[in-house]
This record gives sequence, structure tokens and C-alpha cells, in this order.
Amino acid sequence: MLASIGYAVAYTAVGLVLLALGYLALDLLTPGHLGRHIYEDRSVSAAIVLSAGFLAQGAIIFTTIWNNATAGFGQALLYTVVFGVLGVLLQAVAFLVLDLLTPGKMGALVTEVRFHPASLVSAAAQLSVAAIIVASIWP
Repeated sequence: MLASIGYAVAYTAVGLVLLALGYLALDLLTPGHLGRHIYEDRSVSAAIVLSAGFLAQGAIIFTTIWNNATAGFGQALLYTVVFGVLGVLLQAVAFLVLDLLTPGKMGALVTEVRFHPASLVSAAAQLSVAAIIVASIWP
């Protein structure tokens, strides 16, 4: 049981770092400070996009752990880091592609204080990218 507790702590630590990396990437893609948009300005749109990003990252992290745990702790942890970072990068690319294909600046639209439908589109893109990555991880 102690080994499993250690694995849980290690995977959680890596997962939190990956979630923080995803947060920082989204913060770079949006004007101003993302945390202020959500917690001070109460931007529902920004909260939707960040929440989708967290759920997407969580799905990727879960899938890599679930599918690689029998390969050994070190390899499973490496897969988690690699696919987690890949998820952050590809979600950022999807955000930038949406920004190019749609009118307005996506970063500004998804940080408006009032709800903006673009936040749902951005959230769906993040979840879709994660689903594609998750599908590539399945054995």
C-alpha cells in the first residue's frame, strides 16, 4: 500500500504541474491576467475556457496513467509528462487556429466579463484536442 501511496503522490504532483502549465499557456494566449479575469472580474467566459482546459488535461493525464501503469512506474510517469505537455501545446495550437479562423481576437472574446459564446467554442476545441490525444494513447 505504501508504494501505491507514493505513486499517487508522484502522479498528482506531475498532474498539478501539467495543470499549472496549461493555465500559464492560456494566460499567455489571453490579454491581462487570467486569474483576475476569473476571480476579480468574474468572467464566466474565461472560467469556461479554463475549466475545459483543466478537464481536457485531466483526461489526458488519467489516460496515460491508466494505460501505462503496468509498464512500470518510471515509464508511466514519463508517458504522463510527454502526453501532458503535448496536450498543452496542441490545445494552444487549437486556440491560435481558432483565433485565425474566427472574427475578433479569441483571447479578448473569452475573457470578456459578460458571457461570450466564443468561450464555448474554445472550450469545445480544447476538449476535442484532448479526445484526439486520448484516442492515440489507447492500446
